[in-house]
Amino acid sequence: MSKKPRNTTQRDKDRARIAKNKPNCGICGEPIDYTLKWPDPRCFVVDHIKPLHLGGADTIGNKQAAHNIPCNSKKRAREYAPIVRRSGALK
Repeated sequence: MSKKPRNTTQRDKDRARIAKNKPNCGICGEPIDYTLKWPDPRCFVVDHIKPLHLGGADTIGNKQAAHNIPCNSKKRAREYAPIVRRSGALK
């Protein structure tokens, strides 16, 4: 299985597009403080909803906003995180 290299220019555009609307974390449902910068545990990161290694696409439709830690790091490369969403709006 050959891996297609990721397009970093498109990655940066998708990150900016997602951050523009300042959505809540797609994993836990809580607000994200978009002023926090890496490596703050609660900073904004982009998560692939369906991980790339499980066949997910590297497209905007397969990306969501997430907290760096604990959300994205706990989800890792799984389709679902072992986290209970607090927003009440389970997908």
